[in-house]
Amino acid sequence: MHHLIRIAAVMAGFFGLPHGMVIAQPYSGDLARLPDYSDHSPVNEDWLISPISQAANVYRIGDNQLALSNGLITRTFSTTPGGATIGLDNLVTGESLLRSISPEAILWVNGHEIKVGGLIGQPVQNYLDPAWIPQMEADPLSLKLVSWDRQPVEERFSWTPRTEWLPKPTEETKGTVLRFSYKADEATIHQRAMQLTSDDQRQKLFDDQFITLSSKWQLVSANNDRSVSFINEGKPGQMMGPENYPVFAEQPLPADTRVVIARINTGTDRSTEYGPGVTLVYPDKTPLKLFLSPGSRSYGLLLNGTIQYFRGMDPATSHFLRLQLEDDEVHCAISTDGKEYQTLATVKILSKPTTIRVGKTDPMGGATAAPKAGNIGRSHVQSVALLGDPLSPSTDMDFLSDLTVHVYYEMYTGIPLLSKWVTVEYDGADEVVVNNIRTEHLAVTEAESAVEHKQRWELPPIFAQSDFAFGSMSPNASENASVEWRQDSTYTTQVNYALQTPTVLVCEPKHGVGQEISHGKPFESMRLWELLYDGSDRERRGLAQRRMYRTIAPWTQENPVIMHVRSADDASVKKAIDQSAEVGFEMVIMTFGSGFNLEDTTKANIQRMKALRDYAHNKGVALGGYSLLASRSIDADNDVVMPPGMTPAFGRSPCLLSEWGDQYFQTLYDFYEKTGMDILEHDGSYPGDVCASCDHPGHRGLEDSQWKQFVRIRDFYRWCRSRGIYLNIPDWYFLQGSTKIAMGYRETNWSLPREYQEIIERQNIYDGTWEKTPSMGWMFVPLVEYHGGGPAATIEPLHDHLPHYEQRLANLFGAGVQACYRGPQLYDTPETKVLVKKWVDFYKRHRRILDSDIIHLRRPDGRDYDAILHVDPAGEEKGLLMVYNPLDTPIKRTLTVDLYYTGLRDKATVGTNEGGWETISMDGTSLQLPVNIPANGQVWYVLK
Repeated sequence: MHHLIRIAAVMAGFFGLPHGMVIAQPYSGDLARLPDYSDHSPVNEDWLISPISQAANVYRIGDNQLALSNGLITRTFSTTPGGATIGLDNLVTGESLLRSISPEAILWVNGHEIKVGGLIGQPVQNYLDPAWIPQMEADPLSLKLVSWDRQPVEERFSWTPRTEWLPKPTEETKGTVLRFSYKADEATIHQRAMQLTSDDQRQKLFDDQFITLSSKWQLVSANNDRSVSFINEGKPGQMMGPENYPVFAEQPLPADTRVVIARINTGTDRSTEYGPGVTLVYPDKTPLKLFLSPGSRSYGLLLNGTIQYFRGMDPATSHFLRLQLEDDEVHCAISTDGKEYQTLATVKILSKPTTIRVGKTDPMGGATAAPKAGNIGRSHVQSVALLGDPLSPSTDMDFLSDLTVHVYYEMYTGIPLLSKWVTVEYDGADEVVVNNIRTEHLAVTEAESAVEHKQRWELPPIFAQSDFAFGSMSPNASENASVEWRQDSTYTTQVNYALQTPTVLVCEPKHGVGQEISHGKPFESMRLWELLYDGSDRERRGLAQRRMYRTIAPWTQENPVIMHVRSADDASVKKAIDQSAEVGFEMVIMTFGSGFNLEDTTKANIQRMKALRDYAHNKGVALGGYSLLASRSIDADNDVVMPPGMTPAFGRSPCLLSEWGDQYFQTLYDFYEKTGMDILEHDGSYPGDVCASCDHPGHRGLEDSQWKQFVRIRDFYRWCRSRGIYLNIPDWYFLQGSTKIAMGYRETNWSLPREYQEIIERQNIYDGTWEKTPSMGWMFVPLVEYHGGGPAATIEPLHDHLPHYEQRLANLFGAGVQACYRGPQLYDTPETKVLVKKWVDFYKRHRRILDSDIIHLRRPDGRDYDAILHVDPAGEEKGLLMVYNPLDTPIKRTLTVDLYYTGLRDKATVGTNEGGWETISMDGTSLQLPVNIPANGQVWYVLK
């Protein structure tokens, strides 16, 4: 016998093969010193109501597993044989969310795909049985875990709080960080030198797309039967014949062949051991055969006369069958896309193959028909490629030995939330390029199972948010840039026949990063946050999201009362400052169209702006202004150059890394340094446009253009936060320092008649606060005409429209939402001044509860009352109920209000419109409250 066969993975499914691997043994961390996870207890309190004292911590499970847990969620990891996430559990609901093990991260460096950690050999991907894990192996092509350690939570960037605008003092974020470090061992480097993803860099010996039949092929069928065909209706490679009947093409295999790749579709053929595939014939005539078995929905491997089956083959799709020939072994792998291969087995063979056969062979790789032919079927050999050695095998993967990847997990105390990011270090003499990075590939259980295609899928109960986000005024900004739920084509045992169920959470920049790294110059990825929902209720999920922002972006809770002055001349600005100080407004913004121009770098303008800022500060008022970034054109040399078929998000936009971009951002830094202004309203912020220019000084070309533009604006926003500069940005930059965004409205609606605006305003607030806290969204009040509408749409003269003005103030301050009060003045008569100050005082008197979360009771519809409930179970005022009446007649009603999220139970002390207090008994958390709402008015109730 010239064969010696070894199966490295024999369980069903897609497997890798850890042949000849030498795994470096960790660890910087000491498992023995960690607390045992078996002594860990889940949190029993409702984390949205009660303070949680149980800290996030790292635990040990047995001899080779770690658990990162805070009593609400747990993420579990293996440390041997390789680093991998092996569990994600919601301890509140008892759900185990992880269904399949994936790499911890995936990098593309110098064009090569490099996986980080992970285990292979899971038999099915519907669920993950812990009993399988000891039988699984480290992926031989992945970087290996070499150490882990714990670290404290650190500030992502410096933030100087403006405490005068915060409802309560900020608290330090508590939690812990678990860091895993990965490197390539010698076995991995050797495997990567012959890696699966480097086929395009190999010498091409033969490539047949079967447009016509190459003369190199000889056609063979059982008994030379011409009733079966390898050429059907004139199409080479299309095989027609009975299931159990051989028909194939063969040719001598070039001696320097190193890789064989065949793409095959089984079509209507339902053969089993006669299924179509690739057969290598050896001198002793005992073939090696890798094939598709559509009749058993399996992959087959003929080894020394025995067939081994691997379940999970989908007959509905084409498959790439790949055989990699090394000195004394053959790697057998399968792929559905020709890019990411899963290895089935490694075969030890001591001789060289002489012939290749593609098509349907018998169970021994030959041309003998079965006694029973079976049904007629049609299958298709679509292509065959024979590849030689890599073009530069000795140097192509040398950088791996100097590459270190750190994977970080940060978990927080008191919230079912964790963060993940990756850093890449390179200690080689030269420079390498990180083309792209996937920091998360999390295969979780499906939220629903649908056999047929769906237009809209229910997603798994994880809210994912990345700080690499732009191009939206809602949380899907990160979905635009880097976060998405993907289908899993390798999950072939799912219910959906087309394999379309979204079950994989991926965080990966959609246009790449293209970042150069070298010794002392590492790359740090974006961060991803994963919030595990513990219920399907929309309000509870919204409360969880809002708590997340308070935890990881506390600056979003700054909520100054703001006026937008429409003229930036000294007299107008000083009047606005004076009036703001008189009625309690805390900030004046020189708004769009006001004449404010921070790009005016003249000494006179800088001195004037600093003088206005000093004037405002002497009155206790903050001052700043508006600047437009994108959605304008500079010139052909400085605008983004879009690739064919793409246009800028706003139709036109400058490149932030052009010469103009360099000058613009330097102007921003200089202006705020020299003037000491407090606020930037940055309109048309960077929306994520790529740029293909190779002439701009700040980027090489298309690949690195988006990431580097983002870093430029990210770093500026972080610089602003370090100096206490407030940021109004109509884009989802909250996780990079933005403090407020539009609540969500259509600007032209402020041209409608005033009475319509009242209801629409409350609708906008009601809808916008499902996912935002009141402080995170601004509204708009057109004191003067905005887009049109004439006198019917505007409030000026203010004293002529006091009932409407008061309703707008009650709508906004009653919701804890600040607006762009845009005009020349806040009041025009003593009566108007009293009215404005009344509502500002109301807001400041109840600031903490009004800035707290909103529970949505009844949406405004103009047909009956509408109501919202502010809740703060940790505050003295635990609730504040606002009830509005849009009708011309009073409303008298007894409302049933659930006070669960106030933390009150059995009784509540209720104060009405700053009036007397009454203690009311409740049925658990259910309050029966008689209300009498005046026509076109409102009432409010404080709950203690």
